[in-house]
Amino acid sequence: MNQEIIKVNPQSLWTNFEKLNEIPRASKKEERVVEFVKNFGESLGLDTYVDKVGNIVIRKPATPGMEDRQAVVLQAHVDMVHQKNADTDFDFDTEGIRSYIDGDWLKAEGTTLGSDNGIGVAAAMSVLEATDIEHGPLEALFTIDEETGMTGAFALEAGVLQADILLNMDTEEEGELTIGCAGGIDTNLTGTYQTEATPAGAVAYKIVVNGLKGGHSGGEIHLGRGNANKIMNRLLYGASSFGLRVAEVDGGGLRNAIPRESFAVVTVEADKADAFEAYIKEMAETVAEELKARETSLNIEAVKTNVLAEVMATTDQKALLNAVYACPNGVLRMSDEIEGLVETSTNLARVLVRGGKIESQSLTRSSVESGKADAANAVRAAFETAGYDVEQTGDYPGWKPKPEAAIVGVLTERFKANFPGQEPVVNAVHAGLECGIIGRNYPEMDMISFGPTIHNPHSPDEMVEIPTVERFWNYLIDILKNIPKK
Repeated sequence: MNQEIIKVNPQSLWTNFEKLNEIPRASKKEERVVEFVKNFGESLGLDTYVDKVGNIVIRKPATPGMEDRQAVVLQAHVDMVHQKNADTDFDFDTEGIRSYIDGDWLKAEGTTLGSDNGIGVAAAMSVLEATDIEHGPLEALFTIDEETGMTGAFALEAGVLQADILLNMDTEEEGELTIGCAGGIDTNLTGTYQTEATPAGAVAYKIVVNGLKGGHSGGEIHLGRGNANKIMNRLLYGASSFGLRVAEVDGGGLRNAIPRESFAVVTVEADKADAFEAYIKEMAETVAEELKARETSLNIEAVKTNVLAEVMATTDQKALLNAVYACPNGVLRMSDEIEGLVETSTNLARVLVRGGKIESQSLTRSSVESGKADAANAVRAAFETAGYDVEQTGDYPGWKPKPEAAIVGVLTERFKANFPGQEPVVNAVHAGLECGIIGRNYPEMDMISFGPTIHNPHSPDEMVEIPTVERFWNYLIDILKNIPKK
């Protein structure tokens, strides 16, 4: 635990955040953090319930004189994205996040920080344990697996929650009040390929694409950052004249992160090795020039390595490179209704080629259901044309804005009171939030999302702005004090 950060205000929130970050909590591996939150609720003597998938609900009665207020759910997800830099020695299954203060920012040493959504979890915990905060009837909902499919929200049954209002604390820009979000769907391919003996006398290289910013494939897709999988495929596609043969490709990672790194092992004909090296150098300069306004640390290089015994058969290699090149990526359409909002996008998150097997994953998002289906089918078609098996999973709905909801007015009013001279930005986001899914079983519940400023979530450059956390906390306390009567 970082002793420096737990001395920063609000101390209760930062202490809970640091305790949370001592626990490995990757999506699909939340057993330890579920037990941690369950024990926390029970230690306070509060009604604590864990459902069949691991979502936790903790109920706290109203403070005296506030019993007539509408009941509120404080909602956050307990899982976090586990990403680290290639040169960082860290085991997410056994180690806690190593955080440190850098000026006004809290960061982690070479890994994701877990502020998404650990700050929201810590805030809910701090409200639950507080004895000096006025509030009406409260429920805290801690969901699992938000980052890799929102299966916790999907599994939340009707009737579990009793509240009228849900405050989702998973927004990443101070001053934004989010009242709608995009839906999403995964397109996953699996395939096989024939291998051949590596040509005699071939020279092997490891091609490296790294140093990209990466980030959230929804909230940051509009920033035009480089996609390591698309860059790597571009390099391989253009190198056929050197007799290039692909042995392995390993690019990207999590479905909802813009891929920062890709690595490939290839061979080229020995008499063309110098020309190949010159080609990689030229392409590195070309791509860097194209992305210079967005990516300042991009690295592309080819380093000689050991020759592997087998490479992809030429027909299979051509099919793969064509399919990845054809796969849509990035922003596909901007909203006509909300200025500056991405309507539809897709992110080629993962490409893995090894041992005769091919895997790839894309996440398509849209605030328009028909647009989501159309874009996902474009991804499907790119890979089915190459003969791969394609499955689409994890389809989740968007969250339709209700700007007329009373809670929107309350948060707008209290924002102006807490941030004199400022107006909140009431918006919808291109990221996926759990509100749309939860709302299927709770259609009458009014929902809104807000939070402190977090930059570069889902990447090792993740950071949270410390002063905004204190302001977020004070704002939350004020909101709870001003929840409307029943």
